[in-house]
Amino acid sequence: MAQMDKHRETFKEEAYELLGELETSLIDLDESPDNTELIGRVFRVMHTVKGSGAMFGFDDIADFTHEVETIYDLVRNGKMAVTKELINVTLLARDQIRVMLDASGGNNPVNELQTKKILGLLKKLVPSPDEDVEAQKPAKSPQACVQGKNITCRITFRPQKDIFMNGTNPLCLLSELHALGNFRIIAHTENIPPLEEITPESCYTYWDIILTTRHGIDAVKDVFIFVEDNSEVDIKIVDEQSGLNNEDTGTKKLGEILVERGDIHPEDLQKALDTQKRIGELLVESGLVTKGKVQSALAEQQQVKEVRTKHQSADSTSSIRVPAAKLDKFVDLVGELVITQQRLSQAVTGQCNAELASIAEQVERLTMDLRDSAFSDRMLPVGTLFTKFKRLVHDLSNEIGREVEMNTDGADTELDKTLIERLNDPLVHLIRNSIDHGIEPPEIREAAGKLRRGTIHLSAVHSGSNVLIQIRDDGKGLDLEAIRKKALEKGMIEPDAELSEKECISLILAPGFSTAKKLTNVSGRGVGMDVVKKTIDALRGTIEINSRYGKGTTITIKLPLTLAIIEGLQVEVGGEHFVLPLSAVEECIELTHEEASRSRGRRIANVRGEIVPYLRLREWFLIDGESPGIEQIVITRADGRMVGLVVDRVVGEHQTVIKALGKVYCHIQGISGATILGDGRVALILDVLQLIQDAESAAAGNAVTYEKVPVLS
Repeated sequence: MAQMDKHRETFKEEAYELLGELETSLIDLDESPDNTELIGRVFRVMHTVKGSGAMFGFDDIADFTHEVETIYDLVRNGKMAVTKELINVTLLARDQIRVMLDASGGNNPVNELQTKKILGLLKKLVPSPDEDVEAQKPAKSPQACVQGKNITCRITFRPQKDIFMNGTNPLCLLSELHALGNFRIIAHTENIPPLEEITPESCYTYWDIILTTRHGIDAVKDVFIFVEDNSEVDIKIVDEQSGLNNEDTGTKKLGEILVERGDIHPEDLQKALDTQKRIGELLVESGLVTKGKVQSALAEQQQVKEVRTKHQSADSTSSIRVPAAKLDKFVDLVGELVITQQRLSQAVTGQCNAELASIAEQVERLTMDLRDSAFSDRMLPVGTLFTKFKRLVHDLSNEIGREVEMNTDGADTELDKTLIERLNDPLVHLIRNSIDHGIEPPEIREAAGKLRRGTIHLSAVHSGSNVLIQIRDDGKGLDLEAIRKKALEKGMIEPDAELSEKECISLILAPGFSTAKKLTNVSGRGVGMDVVKKTIDALRGTIEINSRYGKGTTITIKLPLTLAIIEGLQVEVGGEHFVLPLSAVEECIELTHEEASRSRGRRIANVRGEIVPYLRLREWFLIDGESPGIEQIVITRADGRMVGLVVDRVVGEHQTVIKALGKVYCHIQGISGATILGDGRVALILDVLQLIQDAESAAAGNAVTYEKVPVLS
């Protein structure tokens, strides 16, 4: 029973992946309805889900998927055309299969009315027997056109040894082949051990089959669709009567046929051939080509062979599934190891024991390598996130009457899986806004001299220790005058305020700001943008918006590669230690009491002619004690501005393993987490942007202040 439950969970995991692949294939098929490869891919997904579902007791999924598979079998055979209606209904069916999978885990029950509705829509799409769909048939590839003509295939089927454990009977697959046409089969039994050594659960036999069929190569491949990943399946067309290969009318060499039939060993054939002169030597002796040209051709042949061998080796690399919870636990343990290593390094600092110091250095190096390896395992290609948005663009553009296509770039750029999960909602919101209030209706675009179909471009690229994600559309852009007018109505700016273009655009990030003239089911550009900004800020990222009216808008999100560990700058204030993200630090300068007094109570510093306001952490965190005669100002850049943080001492750079604060402390402003130092003490990690915003709010009287109010002048 436990073994069956394990197989059921494995099926569900694979089914979820297949449904993701199905959604991508359907969106691509909507753009290329004549693509037979995509049609075959959709059919195979349905076929796999149906067969595996039936094998592991998901009968409702198998029955429902069978109906969809039947439709795509008609499409694959050229009896039905791919239409937008078919794509939309299949997407609904895909969603319903996912609901069925979720329900099997005890979640919300399946809506049977929705299932019947989808089946009804599918039946309406099936053409009647006398309906002429010849003109609508998708163009078929030469390989697909073989169907209806006799082809002869040579099939080698070598099952994995434990194939019975997966619930598969190889004899059933051979029976399916037999049903496709005439075949001859040779069973290879030389690997069967003596009776006393046989394991009943193991398969020791493999088969060679010669099959002649009119059903096409795809039908032959579909027989092995459930076992092709783990078993050795080799299918080759050795003869066909389709008239497609008229240029290749020659017959095979005698030696090739003897080897393929197993009548002679390849080495024996090669020995016989070695007694003859090679073709290159004969051509050179006859004066038809030069020796150099033959050597060049041989070099090309060897290069192609090496490349193909390397590619095949890479393709055969195995992988394993690891639950996310186990991976997170592994990263946590590595973080603890980093902290312990720092304690070890600190303990041996200043000691005269050279051997112990050498061991500490080696442990530090190995720990850093292990840390980098552990965090790289958490990295996922951002394309896993981008793929989901194709469905969003497809559905939303149909809903509101837009013609929109989405293209992506940099889908293989890697990002921490936690960031990818938390980035989903902000990107969904931004893309929905781009479609609803960025891309114009087709008629308006044509009148403006644009293509009817708008474009949303989603890209990702590494930039140092960060990732830049861009959402760019070619819509109407932001109307700065309308933004300014709405800001005046809401009292956000003064009538005589002079705003730069960047300052004007930043107004749309304010809570509740919107220039939409009517409410719709889709947020307008600006509605909820403050929530997007808060989410990006919480991820230690930044958001930048650029727009040209009539041309489009570009939104750039800058994020760190990971949330689990950061390069930090450790500082000290009154014996308390804090860590600032090194990515936010510009430089450190000294601040004497004399320089502070010259500012006449205003908390500003002159940094090479530029006025920089600063905040005293000692006052903000109510730390007792007198400040030293010479303090340090850590110059940070937050939200495009430079602001200083005054501390007693800068300790230095620190590899910071981030520890989340408990629920009791999660409301504390300006603190994003904590870390453990090498001596075992806890240091708080400062959220620089939030800290500065809170200080400004307190100075303006908009927040509860402490005994000594920090003021940014």
